[in-house]
Amino acid sequence: ESFVFIFSIEDAGRYIKGEKSPLTLACMQLLGPDDTYLVQSDEDDTKFWGWKYAKGLGCTFEWKDDEEDGDDSTKRHIAAMTPEEWRDRVKSGFQILPFHLQGRLDGHDGTLGGVKSNQGIAGTADYDISLRPVAGWGQYSPLSSSQLQQQQTNEFRAAKQISYRQLSTAGWLAKFPVFEPHWQITMAHARATGSLNWNGTVYEFKDAPFYGEKNWGGAFPTKWYWSQCNSFDDYPDLSFTAGGGIRILPFSFLPGKRTETLGLIGIHYLGNFYEFVPWTSESEWEVSPWGMWKFRGRCIDNKGGQKYEADIVVRTDDDVPGVLLRAPTKEEGMQYFCRDSGFGRAVVNLWELDWDEESRDYVRSPNKPPLIDNATSRQCTVEVGGGPWWSTWKVKSEMSPILKK
Repeated sequence: ESFVFIFSIEDAGRYIKGEKSPLTLACMQLLGPDDTYLVQSDEDDTKFWGWKYAKGLGCTFEWKDDEEDGDDSTKRHIAAMTPEEWRDRVKSGFQILPFHLQGRLDGHDGTLGGVKSNQGIAGTADYDISLRPVAGWGQYSPLSSSQLQQQQTNEFRAAKQISYRQLSTAGWLAKFPVFEPHWQITMAHARATGSLNWNGTVYEFKDAPFYGEKNWGGAFPTKWYWSQCNSFDDYPDLSFTAGGGIRILPFSFLPGKRTETLGLIGIHYLGNFYEFVPWTSESEWEVSPWGMWKFRGRCIDNKGGQKYEADIVVRTDDDVPGVLLRAPTKEEGMQYFCRDSGFGRAVVNLWELDWDEESRDYVRSPNKPPLIDNATSRQCTVEVGGGPWWSTWKVKSEMSPILKK
């Protein structure tokens, strides 16, 4: 089984003509066994807190009964708690710390009714998970199967002077408020240990694959796709993320091109990061309205670095319809806006490229085996969002030359 945790805050602290925004909402969405879906939300944004310079956020929907007699003004200013304190005091809500994830959902089936309280069939979930990061978005210390492999990896890194500097997922301009939305992968690969109670069924796990990311801005793209997997047969240290969409360009109020369509692929494997992004690579995709995701990346413009080519195909079976999830929209708040599933069947290949004089181009190295050879998984998460999705979306990603430089 796979589980997805989605936390959001909309229009926090925003007032329109002196009135609180009708779209203000703190929300927790969970995708669980067999693509089932639970949701809980609260319109009181003062219950939500977040750290400015580190990964920490949370929202207490409801305190336990013995907290009711406390001073409300004091409780409003409570931010992060220790995991032990959170367990003792919180009846429903969530808390995300750098290495810990906790939540208690007392809500309803998100596939029926609305997103607010008492708008669907009741459902509950309770989770308490500790996290061990493996890879952020960049080079990392690999999951090693032996001391010898670790020693060889360290010697290789020393020879190549490889650092563990993390990168901006969406490029250098992502640090400025010029694009909508912003996207940063915080944990491309991690290990999770803990338990989860889903409507009375308890799941316990140790060192299960985990992935984390963050989006922020005014709204999601008008149309997008996304896929992620870090649970592969025979490839325990492999994680890939692929995503793309139509984003608004800076100064889109001016005449001329207002949007651009971009996609990327990131592969973490054995301590190495293979990045296929519009400013250094060729990237293309073919994504159907539902059931097929094909990605291809070719990195040949990375300033003297090694050249690579990736090919990824993900499919869902005919009996996997996915589930409609909600996403923030600029004008209507949380609305059904994307379709997800945790049951994609993925096949990943990665090749090293060498220069070929005859063709005057980079080609797959004929004398070297693939770096990744048909790595397979049946637990790939897939998503399509926005629209319209009338037909297969086939695009070669092209970035504005000015922004590329």
